Amino acid sequence: MRAVIAEDSVLLRVGLAQVLGYAGFDVVAEVGDGAALIAAVERHRPDIAVVDVRMPPGFRDEGVRAALEIRRESPGTAVVLLSQYVEERYAGELLATETAGVGYLLKQRVADVDEFAETLRRVAAGGTALDPEVVAQLLVRRDRDPLARLTTREREVLEQMASGRSNAGIAASLVITERAVAKHINSILAKLDLPPADSDHRRVLAVLQYLGAL
Repeated sequence: MRAVIAEDSVLLRVGLAQVLGYAGFDVVAEVGDGAALIAAVERHRPDIAVVDVRMPPGFRDEGVRAALEIRRESPGTAVVLLSQYVEERYAGELLATETAGVGYLLKQRVADVDEFAETLRRVAAGGTALDPEVVAQLLVRRDRDPLARLTTREREVLEQMASGRSNAGIAASLVITERAVAKHINSILAKLDLPPADSDHRRVLAVLQYLGAL
């Protein structure tokens, strides 16, 4: 799987390249700003671009702007934004126009190489990944009916769903059975007045839409 990295910090860029290489990705380009990222994607047509939110020259949202252009001009390239802090607005901007093949993660997730690589593969395959910290903040900020109807366990399952995990992944993470996960999801969808969906991807999108991330 071919990847492009956009990160202005040389040390972090090199570290990301090593992490992705260790996980089996072919890093075809490493760049330090949005313009170079767009050029690299146009040249190499990678499967995924891993992009820092804040890059030169303004260190505000240059990575987000570049990611949005990539999604418009090169829809075959998935994009994962990396941020130092939770910035819900940037996650919402990326998800507002296209939800397949996009992700938003905190940089601390890179430390767990296997989990990070799994997330990148899931996004590159057309999935959606939203950092659990972002989901948690959305839940706290939007704590109102019908979210108030959810049990503690249902909230935990909801966070896992929004992170893009399958039923099996949720079961392993929460140490419960897949049958229990399915029951919790049916209950969540009913309490949130959302129709059941067979597709994991549609299920995640429905939850994100309800939470207001889109």
